[in-house]
Amino acid sequence: MTFKLVQDRSDTDDYPNSYYHASQNRSVELTPLDGSRRADVCIVGGGYTGLSSALHLAQRGYDVVLLEARKPGWGASGRNGGHLCSGQRKDQVTLTKMVGADAARQFWELAEEAKSLAKNLIAKHHIDCDLKPGIAHPDHKPGYAQESEAYVDFLRREYDYQQIEYLGREAMAELVGSDSYYGGSLDMGAGHLHPLNYALGLAAAALAAGARLHESTVVEGYQEGSPNRIITNQGVVEADNIVLACNGYLGKLEPRMSGKIMPINNFVIATEPLGESQLNRINPRDVAISDSRFVINYYRLSADKRLLFGGGENYRQNFPADIANFVRKPMLEVYPELADTRVDYAWGGTLAVTLNRMPHFGRLGKHNTYYAQGYSGQGVAMATLAGKLIADAIAGEAGNFDLFGTIPTRNFPGGDLLRWPGLVLGMSYYALRDRI
Repeated sequence: MTFKLVQDRSDTDDYPNSYYHASQNRSVELTPLDGSRRADVCIVGGGYTGLSSALHLAQRGYDVVLLEARKPGWGASGRNGGHLCSGQRKDQVTLTKMVGADAARQFWELAEEAKSLAKNLIAKHHIDCDLKPGIAHPDHKPGYAQESEAYVDFLRREYDYQQIEYLGREAMAELVGSDSYYGGSLDMGAGHLHPLNYALGLAAAALAAGARLHESTVVEGYQEGSPNRIITNQGVVEADNIVLACNGYLGKLEPRMSGKIMPINNFVIATEPLGESQLNRINPRDVAISDSRFVINYYRLSADKRLLFGGGENYRQNFPADIANFVRKPMLEVYPELADTRVDYAWGGTLAVTLNRMPHFGRLGKHNTYYAQGYSGQGVAMATLAGKLIADAIAGEAGNFDLFGTIPTRNFPGGDLLRWPGLVLGMSYYALRDRI
């Protein structure tokens, strides 16, 4: 085993040393806030939610200021697996039991709109982010494969979603180049992309639409009023509306929201470029893969033919000391033949999960503070849609935004002090189930 390793364990203002940063294909030149500003809307956070909000609000004619503590796409938006998923984080059968058939169908249609929105933005704004079709969902237990077959039939029959098919064990092994699975589904309506280049493309589009974006500007607090006052380390913004788009990086900025989400860390490695024979064996159709484990293994090929493999997570503030070997272990369980393959990059990022694994949208106070968070690992499409729905809601068209608020989102038990140990116990239990 050899390494030409660039590993991220830093919390600097620059982008982490990930493969995505190394293959970044554009720069967005921003300056910190300098002094005081007045705006119709102030957005806190420069990930997909904030950038999409800025773009869609500016297109509607609003005067928008976006404040990012580091750089656009610095957080999970520029570090994730790049999967553009179908549906919600909860499957449609479960959603139907939770909210009824009509509301479940609305959530499905919004998820379809989320995929279409992302694809349309990429095309309209000429965002070069390696968009490709297809996500496979292989099952690591025989019973799960049976459930997948039934679920594919459900989606095709009840939702007329014909872009998904069930694959038996042999067909799945051929697709993913591993005999670790018992079957599963292939969704060609889903897709995958370069997440940082997508985020930077959204930032460029928002700037072109007239939004004012500021990096290296840390929001230290805000005061609700008429107007609201957003206080930063670089100055103050007064705005009629606030959008909190911080997700896993919310911290203690807003205690009324923080208990609804749990920040967790996930990790990715990028191998050296693989040879054609390896590529044809492990992923001949160049699809993304996301398996059935509770601690999901997710992987795909980069544009320059590396294997990007995400696996393992932790629930602490710090990343593992050796991310590369932390992730290599699950990778080799799937592809033992890659034992001598060099790992060139290893990095981590922080996302936010909710107890019910559904996104948490809402408003605070009486003075127009909007938020969207808790995408639970499925944020590329849904966070993009969240930005549009926030813009719609500020413009007085809040129906779809408010739909997400109809699903109760409970606080994690134990408050800020005890929710972390409780989550570790719960995650450890499900991780054990993965291995049984």
